[in-house]
Amino acid sequence: MLRLHNTMTRSVDEFRPLVPGQVGLYTCGLTVYNYAHIGNLRTYIFEDVLKRVLMLSGYKVRHVMNITDVGHLTSDADVGEDKMEVGAAREGKSAWEIAEFFQRAFVRDLHRLNILEPDTWCRATDHITEQIELVRRLEEKGFTYAIKGDGVYFDTARLPDYGKLVRLDAEGLRAGARIEMVAGKRNPTDFALWKFSPRGSKRQMEWPSPWGVGFPGWHVECSAMAVKHLGERMDIHCGGVDHQAVHHTNEIAQTESAYGHPWVNWWIHGEWLVLPKEGGEAAKMSKSAENFLTLDLLIKKGYEPLAFRYFCLNAHYRQQLAFTWQALDAAANAYSHQRRTVQDLRPGHRPGDKPIEQHMAVFRAAAEDDLNMPQALAAMWAVAKDERAQGGEVYATLLEMDRVLGLGIEQMEEGELAISRAEIQKLIDDRAAARQAGRFAHADQIRQQLAAMGIILEDSPSGTTWRRA
Repeated sequence: MLRLHNTMTRSVDEFRPLVPGQVGLYTCGLTVYNYAHIGNLRTYIFEDVLKRVLMLSGYKVRHVMNITDVGHLTSDADVGEDKMEVGAAREGKSAWEIAEFFQRAFVRDLHRLNILEPDTWCRATDHITEQIELVRRLEEKGFTYAIKGDGVYFDTARLPDYGKLVRLDAEGLRAGARIEMVAGKRNPTDFALWKFSPRGSKRQMEWPSPWGVGFPGWHVECSAMAVKHLGERMDIHCGGVDHQAVHHTNEIAQTESAYGHPWVNWWIHGEWLVLPKEGGEAAKMSKSAENFLTLDLLIKKGYEPLAFRYFCLNAHYRQQLAFTWQALDAAANAYSHQRRTVQDLRPGHRPGDKPIEQHMAVFRAAAEDDLNMPQALAAMWAVAKDERAQGGEVYATLLEMDRVLGLGIEQMEEGELAISRAEIQKLIDDRAAARQAGRFAHADQIRQQLAAMGIILEDSPSGTTWRRA
């Protein structure tokens, strides 16, 4: 029995799809004005695990993911520049060019992390007609108003249960707001459906509409695309916890107002990847705060992408995960150990070998208990250490578990070194110099750095040698 946490109900409940055996899944994709950071990628790993668990449970999954390439402003208050325009200015390219470039980079990161691609990619700029139609529908039902020179807005006062996803006190917000804070809005919670292009200037991305030349609001994009590809009712909508209070709250408001009935059965959100700070609270990884790390950086430092996936699986998706290089080193070492185990077992595997049901039952119970990946990893190591089991059966069990874990067990090979032999020797020499100077912490750091790349140092009276992990 698959049980999942629902943000709307605040409880973990038995999952029941709208249509038996089938699941419609929508996941919020990237705003392609910059590279995905590893905090973003943690969310996509969690969503990939969800999709894989649904498939393991026998469901046929229809997965849709959007690409936001217009309309995402630098402020949730519907002010500021479009992030795509900002990115275009930064890169010295057109908004269309950077959208294409960063979407390709995003897809490359997904492949590196063994994340299954969606069945449907949908770009906001390919669905302008659908977005205009959604705004027209809301206008006909009396949910909109226009602010001269600004845009068309959704009137949240018309919706008694606005903010129900996060138990938002909309009345309290309205009562406490000062006039100058709303900047022409009737209520501080109102949000833009269609923004007008600034007078006297031409945007790179703008379209004619019944209300004037402009571009869609960020929230209306996901609603229009999700309805087009998954229908007026769907099973699961996912994203990061930062989407709850504004983006997903506004998606619910406009979609349920437009169609007159509940829209999504299950809202599932993944927690942040955070960077610990000395003497203070951990900070959310964010491009706007310029405190983000990319997968390319991890690779340049010698880490395998799937070692980062393993690192993410060590925490439950609804718990914040603190990123440190030491924690990533530990995950990389565990991943290298898993590779050695797989290589030892593979020669004994035969086509007729079956997964060990006793171990699979423990694994499935963890996976179907709201995607408990730490327990699922424990089940994986339990079968790997089962001395009573035949090697071929253990390998078959690991393959079956990897349908969810996505660690690439079938493809695991010794592979090439992530660092040249000359670079290894230089680091060994640097370590020797650090030890001679009494800088033992630095020497240990070099040992850990090499270990994370699958290289083990062995000291002896005659010097230091190295071997693969």
